[in-house]
Amino acid sequence: MKLGIIGGSGLDDPSLLKDAEDLNLDTPWGSPSSPIRQGMLNGLEVCFLSRHGREHTLPPSFINNRANLHALKSLGCTGVLATAACGSLRAEMDRGHLVIPDQFIDFTRRREVTFFDQFEPGIMNARHVPMADPFDAELRSTLIQSANEVEASCHPEGTLLTIEGNRFSTRAESRMFRSWGADLVNMTVAPEVILANECGLPYAAVAVVTDFDSWKTDEPPLEVADLIRVFGENVATLNQVLVKAMEKLRDGPSRT
Repeated sequence: MKLGIIGGSGLDDPSLLKDAEDLNLDTPWGSPSSPIRQGMLNGLEVCFLSRHGREHTLPPSFINNRANLHALKSLGCTGVLATAACGSLRAEMDRGHLVIPDQFIDFTRRREVTFFDQFEPGIMNARHVPMADPFDAELRSTLIQSANEVEASCHPEGTLLTIEGNRFSTRAESRMFRSWGADLVNMTVAPEVILANECGLPYAAVAVVTDFDSWKTDEPPLEVADLIRVFGENVATLNQVLVKAMEKLRDGPSRT
C-alpha cells in the first residue's frame, strides 16, 4: 500500500522519513496546497500533503482540494488518512478526545465539490457517485484499533459537519447543527472526502476535539489560541495513532 496523509501534524519531518523527497506537482486543477513529501516511514511508502500549506497560509475555503486529491492519486496512493481539528457538539466528546467519523454533512457553500464539471453525452455517462458510507470501513477499523492500542480516548463513530469558515459558528448555528444530528464541526473534511470517493481513493479521518464550538453557554467563545493549544497538547497521541495505523497497513494486504 502507498498511503497519502493530509493534514500537517508533524509526521512529514524529514528526520522521520527515509529517502524523503519533496515533489512539486501540477494537475489539471492547478497546484496542490504544498509540495508533497514522499518517503518511507516504518517500511510504508507515504506521501504527506499540508492541507493549509506548510506555512498555514491557505484559509479553508481556498484549499485546492481537487488538485490535492488528484496529486495523491497520480503518485499511486491507494488510500488516504486525514487529520482534522474539530469542535464537539456532544458533551461526551471532550477536549483532547479522538473521533473516527463515519458520516459527514457538507454545509459549505462556495467550494468545488466534484471532478465532473460536465458529463459525456448520454444519460448512462452521468457520474453520480454513491456517498452513503463515505469513509472507508477498513481504514476506519485500522484507526480505531490503533487508537485503542495506544490507549487514546477515542470515539469509534460520529457525524462531522463541515462549515465554510473562516469564522466560527454562532450559538444559534451550533445549536442547529446539534439538532441535525451532527457530533462534530470543522472547516476542511468536506469536500475533501467527497473528492476522494470520486477518484476512487479509500479515505478516513481522525478528528481531534479542540473545543465545544459555541453551543455551551457556560463557556466563553472559542478563540484560535485555545484551539491551537489543545491541538498541540494532543498531537503526540494523534501521531502515535497514525504511526500504529501505518504499521498495520504495512503488514496487511495491499489495497488496489
